[in-house]
Amino acid sequence: MEPVFADFSTTPARLSNAVVGYHRCGVAPSHLALGSDGYIKLDFTTDGQEEAAGAVLTVTTLGASVPMDVVLNGKAVAEGLTFPEAGGHDVPQDRVLSLPGELLTPGDNLLEIRSPAGEQGLLRLAAVTLDPAQDSGRARRAMAARASTRSVFAFDTEQRPVGSAGWQPAARLLFHIDRGDRAVPAQLSWRGTDGAETAIAFRADMSGFHGHHRAADGALGEFRGTLTDRWAYPDGTTGVPLHRFSTEEGRDGDWRPSGELRILLDDGRATSVERVSWSDRRGNAASVTLTSAVATPDADAAPGELRDITDTVVGVEASDEFEAGGEGARNLLSKARSKWLVFDDTAELDFTLERPAAVASYRLTSANDAQDRDPQDWRFQGSHDGSTWTTLDTRSGERFTRRFETRDFAFANTASYRRYRLLITANDGADEIQLSRVQFLAGAGRAPAAAASDFIGYYGPAGEAPTGYRGTTVPGPESDATGEGASGEGKEGPREKLLAGDLTDTAQDLESAARLLGKLAGYLRTP
Repeated sequence: MEPVFADFSTTPARLSNAVVGYHRCGVAPSHLALGSDGYIKLDFTTDGQEEAAGAVLTVTTLGASVPMDVVLNGKAVAEGLTFPEAGGHDVPQDRVLSLPGELLTPGDNLLEIRSPAGEQGLLRLAAVTLDPAQDSGRARRAMAARASTRSVFAFDTEQRPVGSAGWQPAARLLFHIDRGDRAVPAQLSWRGTDGAETAIAFRADMSGFHGHHRAADGALGEFRGTLTDRWAYPDGTTGVPLHRFSTEEGRDGDWRPSGELRILLDDGRATSVERVSWSDRRGNAASVTLTSAVATPDADAAPGELRDITDTVVGVEASDEFEAGGEGARNLLSKARSKWLVFDDTAELDFTLERPAAVASYRLTSANDAQDRDPQDWRFQGSHDGSTWTTLDTRSGERFTRRFETRDFAFANTASYRRYRLLITANDGADEIQLSRVQFLAGAGRAPAAAASDFIGYYGPAGEAPTGYRGTTVPGPESDATGEGASGEGKEGPREKLLAGDLTDTAQDLESAARLLGKLAGYLRTP
């Protein structure tokens, strides 16, 4: 029997050897919420060897204990099944049932989990796994292995200052920490170069965290987050500084190679990270301090001198661009006489720097033709997190007198931002906007030179003595290490929806792949 699991703690859900349909069910980021008379159906396949020993069903729910019915191939296995309260709104709880072998059929099987009609509460399903009785942990292990590949996490966060009753929105938290062992984190703490410190602990299903934060000025507060997205590396990391290290562990007086370590941690603040500590679900723990994380002035720059930092731009996004004509936003970073063009009289350009810098001047270069496409009115803005923007400079009635003319726009600014925006609100009269180049200049000492950041620290394997741990920077981003969804009801009964799932490893071979595709097609053909 292939592992059967449906992990609803991520979006899309992770599915293996199953197609899932649902009715009167809301799809939340960390679970499915079944209302009164709602249900899910898992259409899965067995090879017939389970008839003698049976199977083990584990249903993981969140929060309050709500009754559920379990039906296998049309026969009730449990009715009104409840468990004691789990002790918290988001605490996961496993409900384990033995499924008699005689209820399973070789080939297709249908498992239903229902919320009884008239039930007032919501049955919140986080996961469902099904195993042969002789290997009851196989599906859970397979589900954990699949989850571990999605090691880039994004959380929406909130802070509550000491003495305050209300939570306040905070910057997004994005992180990725991987030693090559695909371990799921349990706790994480970090310190920025400005002295701010944060420590958090994650829920078992990684759907959220709770912790505390001390700001650079000493202000204390609680800190919590809700998972919004999760990717397999390197997805989700574009434009965010990533540290890659070749590492060694100190054992028996010698330093021995121990693979690669990747650290990406972006909490939306305008400072770099200088120390990171973490533990994982396996009981391993580590702590590292980056030896050159503190920004240092450019030794060759005179006091008050501005220097061009355009080469530190790692990402540029435009509200639109003429991609088919090769006139995209990336051309704005090129020294060639190319251009960016948008078919609109207003536009937005967002730039992400490799690290925060206090930009105090920018340069715009007009493009090759049509003067009436030149920007005329705009705002230049900075942001720490890409959500809250501060206007640094406002221009109105500006004119370029010739083609490929470069003009400087200086303003007073000492704050370091990693994201900058050019918000063009009017042009010189055309229905299009164009530019050839955008450049950024920052004050000496405000943007550190790109120095390699090695680290020192320790690594403590579970159940073993801690060892020395050190790393040397490896250049480059790539690793070379080996809501309510109720549907209407007609004469044929309730209309089911097909759950969107990550089917990467759903089918184990060509035969099972063909079988699952047939099932999917059958669902999609259903009127």
